[in-house]
Amino acid sequence: MVPLFRCGVLILVIRVLEARRIWHNRTFLFAKIPRLLPSFRLDCSPQKLLVVIATYNEIENLPELVEQIESLLPVADILIIDDQSPDGTGNWCDERKAADPRLSVIHRPGKLGLGSAAITGFKYAISHSQEYPLVATMDADFSHDPQSLVELVAFLEQDHDHEFGMAIGSRYVPGGRIENWPWTRRLSSKAVNLWARLCCGVPTRDNSGAFRVYRRSTLERIGVETIQSSSYAYLEEIIWRANRSGIRMRELPIVFRDRELGHSKTSLALGVSVFWHLLRIRLGRVR
Repeated sequence: MVPLFRCGVLILVIRVLEARRIWHNRTFLFAKIPRLLPSFRLDCSPQKLLVVIATYNEIENLPELVEQIESLLPVADILIIDDQSPDGTGNWCDERKAADPRLSVIHRPGKLGLGSAAITGFKYAISHSQEYPLVATMDADFSHDPQSLVELVAFLEQDHDHEFGMAIGSRYVPGGRIENWPWTRRLSSKAVNLWARLCCGVPTRDNSGAFRVYRRSTLERIGVETIQSSSYAYLEEIIWRANRSGIRMRELPIVFRDRELGHSKTSLALGVSVFWHLLRIRLGRVR
């Protein structure tokens, strides 16, 4: 028993001495730790986002929409593309911009089309490439819920391997739906999306919705300067170009609510132009 006791005491003394040696060298050891951390550190900081919103006569909706986006997404900047709205939307943007560094506005001389407005926003984001790894588009009339924008952004932020290049707010996947639309608009929307799948060979179900978040690298890869539609058909064309480039897209369910204030900009002529542009894609007239 005595030899065992002496052995235990000896081991205890050795460990105490070892602990004292480590403590005296703590400065050296702690100095080494930061050199080891970068290899294992995870970047959990949220990515900067540019929200592009095209406007024409949206003074009834835009002020509240901007407030909600900035409140829900502190990392978001907002770019308004205004087509000389006669209701004063552009003037409000100028006044807000003077006091709000997160809001910018581009004034255009007239109604030049939703597609060209979005492309203008995409080019702006690409030219500020160090600032905006993510770019979102949404309607100005609250048909797209700002809370759903948070979910679309979160999906791409959590996709650390960049498996997906685009998150789409979809009305036509399980969990998605449309509220307050007449049956005629529901029918025409489904027809356009079916036509898009037939003509463009894309797997996505909601190809005509503008509620999306893109990686900036996706926009650079498809070449936004090559988009030929300046109107609503740019939405389907981007899906087609992304699919052709091998970019994966994820549709997340949203609730689309028809606007309560202001007037819709859609028309029969715009719908016909979308069908025609998709046919041109099918016939190989769009490259």
